[in-house]
Amino acid sequence: MATETTSVNLVTADTLLQNWQGHRRLTRKIIETFPEDKLFQFSLGGMRTFGEMAQELIGMTMPVVDGVATGKWEAFQSGKPATKSELLRLWDAQTAKLDEEFPKIPLARFWVVEKAFGQWEMPGIVMIQYAIDNEIHHRGEGYVYLRALGIEPPPFWERN
Repeated sequence: MATETTSVNLVTADTLLQNWQGHRRLTRKIIETFPEDKLFQFSLGGMRTFGEMAQELIGMTMPVVDGVATGKWEAFQSGKPATKSELLRLWDAQTAKLDEEFPKIPLARFWVVEKAFGQWEMPGIVMIQYAIDNEIHHRGEGYVYLRALGIEPPPFWERN
């Protein structure tokens, strides 16, 4: 019996970007849900505050996109926001930049294996997925923090 093999493209660059932006919209809701006095002050078990985690995500997103696009893996410096409004302003500016720059990644660059930030050797698409997974991981910590504060977090499935 012969088996037919077919190839199916499950993810395009645009669907990957839309998936990432959906996660970013949900993470933004988590930032918004935090009380101002807890975003940069509250933590559990010696972990960082959610404000610090969100700052990490801001510091990672565009350097990953730029690295995949160009092969230049440079750290991003955005300053340290001290308020929720400053953090959301940086988040929103980066969200717009992600929409602008991500489509410029040459398709072949998604499969180029490089040592990202001098640490991880992987194809560009895997590094992008790592950034998305890292955001999901930290957002989960934000959910735990909100629940510990007695605050109902936004539903995890609402990424619009």
